[in-house]
Amino acid sequence: MTSADSETELPERTESQNEEHASGIESHVSRTGTWIRLAVFVLLVGIISLAYFNFRDVLTLKYLATQETNWRDFASQHPVAIYLIAFLIYTSITGLSLPGAVPLTLTYGWFFGFWKALLLVSFSSTAGATLAFLTSRYLFRSAIQSRYGERFAVINQQFEKEGAFYLFILRLVPAFPFFLINVVMGLTTIRAWTFWWVSQIGMLAGTAVFIYAGTSVPTLQELSEQGAKGILTPQLIVAFVLLGTFPLLVKKIVNRIQNRK
Repeated sequence: MTSADSETELPERTESQNEEHASGIESHVSRTGTWIRLAVFVLLVGIISLAYFNFRDVLTLKYLATQETNWRDFASQHPVAIYLIAFLIYTSITGLSLPGAVPLTLTYGWFFGFWKALLLVSFSSTAGATLAFLTSRYLFRSAIQSRYGERFAVINQQFEKEGAFYLFILRLVPAFPFFLINVVMGLTTIRAWTFWWVSQIGMLAGTAVFIYAGTSVPTLQELSEQGAKGILTPQLIVAFVLLGTFPLLVKKIVNRIQNRK
């Protein structure tokens, strides 16, 4: 083998080694994220189990129905405090990418009603998404771009042209995890203001569907009086149909838009 051949093959080996190194880093990050989520899940299970064994005597439907009345009375007497607390809770969960956003959305719809819950969840979810977006941008963007600069240059060029449209599609179609969109968008050159308003509009329809599903759940007082038969209402059936058909409908609309382009 000549020295010229050796010099020609050296960059190929170096590039291969870099790819293996990058793959190792991605694998390590993935494992770390998995362990963190597992730890959070175990912690939540532990808290719920501890609460159940300590308060199982009072966790009856009749008792909870009585407490629901007290909660609603307190909310009507202190609306600003209740909405502020609810906003901070939802923003924290979405901003830290913790599990529980969907159950919390349903709960807010059940407790606050459709329009109040829609405003609350819409703005708090976007605030949490923007928080995760900015965290990703200022903590990870420089390191990622220094390692994968050429690849991200191509991605950023595409986002400069149609970044808002791509983000809108990602928000509208629930095909990608909420937290993943926030983190990945933070690595691009899309502006924070654009990220905020596109997310605000793009997530509105899906949020409305989940809020409606939450409002379809009967109150605890109704469940206490009617039993299991009080759960299955026509409104709840409609809500389940909407939850099932909404992603399919949105996907068809998006495909038509892309075909026209």
